Amino acid sequence: MRHNKSFNHLGRKSGHRKAMLANMASSLIMHKRIETTLAKAKALRVYVEPLITKSKDDSTHSRRTVFAYLKQKEAVSELFRVVAPKIADRPGGYTRIIKTGFRQGDAADMAFIELVDFNEATVAAAPVQAEKKPATRRSRSKKAAQTTEE
Repeated sequence: MRHNKSFNHLGRKSGHRKAMLANMASSLIMHKRIETTLAKAKALRVYVEPLITKSKDDSTHSRRTVFAYLKQKEAVSELFRVVAPKIADRPGGYTRIIKTGFRQGDAADMAFIELVDFNEATVAAAPVQAEKKPATRRSRSKKAAQTTEE
């Protein structure tokens, strides 16, 4: 029975699951965006977000703790040198999951998982939305009122 066992085992033994999540987390940090199944993406988000939070404090202890999870020093250095300064002011929610449809062979739900601050299309589109004028709550505009008076 699996009472009170809340995380997804992903159909793997614990050693295989830990190795797979470590490899996927390293790939996500190195490439900033990867495509995988939806279940693996959700499991990866739970795995990688605490590591990104820990990378905000650049100390020897936090580097060693993150290395124990990732097992690749290139990914650890990328996380602390590139990713951490960019997400320093963000209080959480470092990853985004985007569903992409179903896989051809077995109809598995597929998804992209990406680091939020590294998506160039979203970052470029964000200032355009910020410049938008706020909507007013007037009953009619001044121009319309002037044309009815004439």
